[in-house]
Amino acid sequence: MKIVREQREGGSSLLRVKVGEADYAQEVEKMLRDYRRKANIPGFRPGMVPMGIVKKMYGKGVLAEQSYRLASNAAFDYLQKEKIDYLGDVIPSDEQGDFDFENGKEFDFVFEFGEAPEIKLDLTEKDKVTYNRIKVDKKMHDDYRSNFLRRFGRLVDTEKVTSDEALSVTLDNGDMNVADAYVGLISLSEEERKPFIGKKVGDKMEVNINELYKNPSQRAAVLQVKQDELEGINPAFSLEITKIRKFAEPELNEEFFKMAFPAGNVTSEADLDKFVDEEIAKELSRESDYLFTLQLRDYLIKKAGLKMPEAFLKRWLYTINEGKFSMEEIEKDFDQFLKMFTWNYMQKHFIQSEKIAVSKDEAVAEAKALAAAQFAQYGMPSAPDDMLAGYAEKILADKEQGQKIYEKLYEVKVVESVKQKIKVTEKAVSADDFASLAKEL
Repeated sequence: MKIVREQREGGSSLLRVKVGEADYAQEVEKMLRDYRRKANIPGFRPGMVPMGIVKKMYGKGVLAEQSYRLASNAAFDYLQKEKIDYLGDVIPSDEQGDFDFENGKEFDFVFEFGEAPEIKLDLTEKDKVTYNRIKVDKKMHDDYRSNFLRRFGRLVDTEKVTSDEALSVTLDNGDMNVADAYVGLISLSEEERKPFIGKKVGDKMEVNINELYKNPSQRAAVLQVKQDELEGINPAFSLEITKIRKFAEPELNEEFFKMAFPAGNVTSEADLDKFVDEEIAKELSRESDYLFTLQLRDYLIKKAGLKMPEAFLKRWLYTINEGKFSMEEIEKDFDQFLKMFTWNYMQKHFIQSEKIAVSKDEAVAEAKALAAAQFAQYGMPSAPDDMLAGYAEKILADKEQGQKIYEKLYEVKVVESVKQKIKVTEKAVSADDFASLAKEL
């Protein structure tokens, strides 16, 4: 077997692998004997089919399969032996010629791979990246506190509509009368609420139920009918308000604190405000960390100035996706793909050079945090640890989810490692300015 490497412009190389009869003869013969042993052909007893018939039926396919396997394995062995780092995968080249497996004895296979560029990064405090921290303002504090307390509050009667109250109404269009229908203003937009503002119990108004609730399932719920019964209903209704209720925050007493914070870490209103600020800071910190990672990624990619084999990577994407995407579609999203691909390649460099590792315990902790966040969304802010541990194991057992967990943890460690080598300047910015920065990236 003979292998010749040809380097091409654009950062790719060809591997020409010549496979001869001496290379494949033994494996082909072995596989044909196996076919003969298993062949079930009318007129012949099992294992007694003449080899000539077996070769005629399967020889060409077996020769093609075995010669390609040998050539492919030889290509990978060559790259490993020569310590050649490559990107993506080794794929058949566009320069591959036709094969005559009917009469040929020697076969020339042509493979292509993208050459991995060398990363040379001398990071010092002269390298500067800004960490943008979002300033916590009064509105953030008040909104978070209000939303938190809403989970423990109750509805109380009130005299008139002011914003997002819950209404009990009677709907009548002459053909149907719906008593005690529920209209929740919180689910309506500010513009849709305007006609209700200032209304009191007993007030009447005309509404178009189709415009008030554009979602059929919501409309059916208000009219107390099945969704398939909506058709033919006159949407013009007279609406009379029979009850107005608004959300009332719970009294901040000992009973509330025990219920909301069973761990006993919050026992007063001052503690509550501190808790709110800490929770907001955690959420904002995650946003700031994410933006910093994007900024650091772009800075390092620009500084490294790697010449990636773009033409090869496009052909590789097309090949591995087996024609699911056209070259035009790949071209459209290629810039974004190349940025992420380059960043992943650079992360591997830091992981190896800095000997970064992620332990199973760290992965389990991250999975438990993810599970806790999911439980919190469904109204369980303090799920038991054994329950979180069980869900964490399920998350990590899922190949895709588990991989995402490890990738995230590796990225966090890479970012932390790089931060120790450069100068990071912290800057406080408003939420609006932060959003503008994030949008740019």
